[in-house]
Amino acid sequence: MNSLVATSRNFRQAARLLGLDAKLEKSLLIPFREIKVECTIPKDDGSLASFVGFRVQHDNARGPMKGGIRYHPEVDPDEVNALAQLMTWKTAVADIPYGGAKGGIGCNPADLTKSELERLTRVFTQKIHDLIGSHTDVPAPDMGTNAQTMAWILDEYSKFHGHSPAVVTGKPLDLGGSLGREAATGRGVVFATQALLAEHGKSIKGLTFVIQGFGNVGSWAAKLIHECGGKVVAICNVSGAIKNPNGINIEELQKHIASGGDLKDFNGGDVMDPNELLTHECDVLIPCALGGVLNRENAAAVKAKYIIEAANHPTDPEADEIFSKKGVLVLPDIYANAGGVTVSYFEWVQNIQGFLWDEEKVNLELQRYMRTAFKNIKDMCRSHDCNLRMGAFTLGVNRVARAAALRGWEA
Repeated sequence: MNSLVATSRNFRQAARLLGLDAKLEKSLLIPFREIKVECTIPKDDGSLASFVGFRVQHDNARGPMKGGIRYHPEVDPDEVNALAQLMTWKTAVADIPYGGAKGGIGCNPADLTKSELERLTRVFTQKIHDLIGSHTDVPAPDMGTNAQTMAWILDEYSKFHGHSPAVVTGKPLDLGGSLGREAATGRGVVFATQALLAEHGKSIKGLTFVIQGFGNVGSWAAKLIHECGGKVVAICNVSGAIKNPNGINIEELQKHIASGGDLKDFNGGDVMDPNELLTHECDVLIPCALGGVLNRENAAAVKAKYIIEAANHPTDPEADEIFSKKGVLVLPDIYANAGGVTVSYFEWVQNIQGFLWDEEKVNLELQRYMRTAFKNIKDMCRSHDCNLRMGAFTLGVNRVARAAALRGWEA
């Protein structure tokens, strides 16, 4: 099932539980605006190359729209639409004053030089600068983009609108980025995990973890779990997978990868088949990579008691039903990976105030937001007698629906 169908299905289920009016339900599902632009740039060899850039702005009932910009060769409009919608519910679950958006450019960043990427980013910004802004739509990095990309957008946007550091988040620190932003999604995953485990009288210490993905989110989550006394018994990235029943030394693994080594060649674990990672014996499974990895084919074989969705849409609805029957608790992506957008909000606030927070304040505020959101999700689960995913969706959809109704949009 593709991500747009799955997200829309979850939304409709939440709308039914909340008893939403059919007209309001329909209006909440349709994006506010979809933008598609042509971006032609001169390449370093003098030839011209054309790319298609896009931005889906889903909803702005609760505030400016917010979401990443990705550079990827196979940009699927359905997926971008789903992710924009997901951002609307995610920001509402976290209770930060944003709506949802998503966008990007259909290109392979690996095939472009740094100067070509800069030209492409600047042309894209020129085409959409009057449709984004610190109180309209605030982009952030995503797949294939980074802090440097945000710096180029900021500079190009500022040529039209004056210095505007709050127009993007995930910026370099020297241009108004926030301390703690790099670790934010992974740290949020750990705070979310702690909240769920505490509900069941457990803590991270002494439990076993399997982590799929060792990029930004997976590596930070693994590092912080290791520091909390959790045992990461299996982990993988694009190069392969390793396991160690006594726990992998994450600090040593990070040093190994930073020095140019492949994860599968790390001598602190045994090589394993990456296809067996998700069904490996553990207490907690954390998918941090791709969508749709847990499906009807492998769900029955999953041995974890808790699944923390650090990736976007890693669990298909069919797998959800299997987990529900098995008694496996799934902490949904719209809550579990909201740490990144929450600290993006803190960055935006700091930019608007012109006042920098220290890292301790950022992390403490993130912990407070994640704990409060979990409590609010549990309240919705009790009110509607539903699982954590529907608890999160009803919480997010209800907040957006209330904001839309208060603004008189439901008529």
